[in-house]
Amino acid sequence: MRVLMLSWEYPPVVVGGLGRHVHALAVHLAAQGHEVVVLCRHEAGTDAGTHPTTDVLDSGVRVVRVAEDPTHLVFEQDLVAWTLAMGHAMVRAGLAMLHDWKPDVVHAHDWLVTHPAIALASFAGVPLVATIHATEAGRHSGWLSQPLNQQVHSVEWWLANRADALITCSSAMRAEVAHLFEVDPAGISVIHNGIEPRGWRVSPAAVRAARELHSPDGAPLLLFFGRLEWEKGVHDLIAALPLIRRTHPGTRLVVAGKGSQAAALLELARKLRVRRAVEFAGHLSDRELVATLAAADAVVLPSRYEPFGIVALEAAAAGAPLVASTAGGLGEVVVQDRTGLSFPPGDVDAIVTAARRVLDDPAAAKRRARQAKSRLPKDFDWGLIAEQTAAVYARTAPGTHEELPRPKIASGNAFTA
Repeated sequence: MRVLMLSWEYPPVVVGGLGRHVHALAVHLAAQGHEVVVLCRHEAGTDAGTHPTTDVLDSGVRVVRVAEDPTHLVFEQDLVAWTLAMGHAMVRAGLAMLHDWKPDVVHAHDWLVTHPAIALASFAGVPLVATIHATEAGRHSGWLSQPLNQQVHSVEWWLANRADALITCSSAMRAEVAHLFEVDPAGISVIHNGIEPRGWRVSPAAVRAARELHSPDGAPLLLFFGRLEWEKGVHDLIAALPLIRRTHPGTRLVVAGKGSQAAALLELARKLRVRRAVEFAGHLSDRELVATLAAADAVVLPSRYEPFGIVALEAAAAGAPLVASTAGGLGEVVVQDRTGLSFPPGDVDAIVTAARRVLDDPAAAKRRARQAKSRLPKDFDWGLIAEQTAAVYARTAPGTHEELPRPKIASGNAFTA
């Protein structure tokens, strides 16, 4: 099949897990014989003078990366306007492409590409498939109280209701999408994220070096890695650390990642008198991350909201014991007492209990880690995921679509409305 994918991030432009997902899916679809074109963007803040539109073949995938328009728009300050401008650039590039190439399907990844995906699918007369990777309501615990929240939610609703087929990465996300956007859950396909089996081995010397770097005195070592945003629950983990240290003196926590909550988390650690026990490591290179994962006594993922939790797969691939909340897809990835230990989102006492169990019985923790790693080739293989996605493409036909009104915005919590 000829597949046109649209994504607002694609390596080397990576904001979260979405970019890596789209890249792996595109490459594996191409390897299976499909003709894949990815329409994406350059880094924010560039322009056509420094980063003109490019059209290259990379790993069997044709990647068309559009230049930003001349307008002075800043992603962090003008999100909706910036997104519309990016979409306009994608529409121009897509229409130029359609002069001599027509896709069999258009696949949109998340709300930021809604406008160009709908425009190009409509123009080409082909089915529109959309993967909803997360929702605005989910990121804000159900509250859509600000104009920006409502704007993003309404675009997500539009994409979900205009698409001819929907995909989510977990059963939890399927239920969330069906409820929030008033669509039939029977029409939503659940296809998990995957992980590449290569690149997760690290030498014993590198592991020892990482351990000496982050815990030079040999004290217990916990690790969080991911975006430093409220929904990732890092504040809950920092709140648990003083209690963990009462029974396991000297325990250290490495927080790897960047995000808008970095300063607040640092201040929280200072307020709880564990600032010296928390290392804010920032972004770690792939090699540094794998070594640190392998060196940690446990990787703790305390998400309040997590559509899937690819970080859990990455920790499992590196052989690290897992302690994770049951938020969203994490509850499907981490099987309690088999592949890791779980706790309810936001439950600080439960984080303490789970972390103590790992530190008290490292042999059992390692057994669970081995079981988690053994699941990866069977349940989270990108080749299988590409086949499942292609099957969605093949069975989806373009529908007849009426103009849609604006969705109603819940006056209270969208999950209980």
